[in-house]
Amino acid sequence: MLLLSLTAVPALGAQTSAAPREITVYAAASLTDAFGELGKLMEQDSLPTRVRYNFAGSQQLAVQLEQGAKADVFASADQRWMDYVRERHLTAGPSTIFAHNRLVVILPKSNPGHVRELQDLARGGVKLVVAAEAVPVGKYTREMFRRLERRPGFPPAYGDSVLANVVSQEENVKSVVAKVQLGEADAGVVYHSDVTPRVAPSVTVLEIPDDANVLASYPIAVLTGTADSAAARAFLALLLGPEGRRVLARHGLTPAETMP
Repeated sequence: MLLLSLTAVPALGAQTSAAPREITVYAAASLTDAFGELGKLMEQDSLPTRVRYNFAGSQQLAVQLEQGAKADVFASADQRWMDYVRERHLTAGPSTIFAHNRLVVILPKSNPGHVRELQDLARGGVKLVVAAEAVPVGKYTREMFRRLERRPGFPPAYGDSVLANVVSQEENVKSVVAKVQLGEADAGVVYHSDVTPRVAPSVTVLEIPDDANVLASYPIAVLTGTADSAAARAFLALLLGPEGRRVLARHGLTPAETMP
């Protein structure tokens, strides 16, 4: 779990006597960079709002909310965990899909496992790291392997053979990235958006065919426990508006409105 607080910097000539508003956003780990930038934009608004974040696996965040954690907004990496929160009467109205993401396979730049194509992930001895099945990206990963084994050139038992090579199951996608970067695995499955400019120099990317890939959908909702529903809704308005869509695209996510 990653906790991040962004401190507001008053704009030139702005009134500084009143304390800025503050909201807490619980968001999937894969949103760390994009939402960090959105938080800075919220602080520069005419009614500045300090945004505190809790970034972690969507399943961890949902359970924390169920157990009484206080937050204003929840952004999940799949509908499953948003529904989990909604069914416990923790959302103030319906959720909205705001972005999509796709999977890629990443390898350490040194490629110690000699992985050159997706079929190599099923080879004995290859060390694979993935997210646990409860994590959205982990669920998407397993579906992707099942789809691949139906394609020409992949054996019928491809998915089982690949999963037999899993040496670690992580609680969020950022942990998968870190283990591959550190050379603790020969390959890992992450989101396209996780191959950031900081990550890209240390990994090689294997693309997944469109017909086997899984489109991740990200829903967001204001929570019933919000202490400032106006500020929470302002965050959603920024995210869903033109500037928010530009921020998402800049960080490798596809805004929902631009999907075919």
